[in-house]
Amino acid sequence: MKNIGQLIVTIIVIIGAINWGLVGLFDLDLVAKIFGVATPVSNALYALVGISGLVFAGLEARDGDRY
Repeated sequence: MKNIGQLIVTIIVIIGAINWGLVGLFDLDLVAKIFGVATPVSNALYALVGISGLVFAGLEARDGDRY
């Protein structure tokens, strides 16, 4: 990790991955359960996870030569 921004993006991506894993394995959407289905807060969280995923992919593509 180079900076705090990358750390935050990585944490959000991991949280999103855990949520989608729960959806796939147990049909349990924690975001919807905690914040409600299609509420402004849950929609913002889904958007944040999606944007973080794109940023994470870009960072990995840029820094991918390290392996």
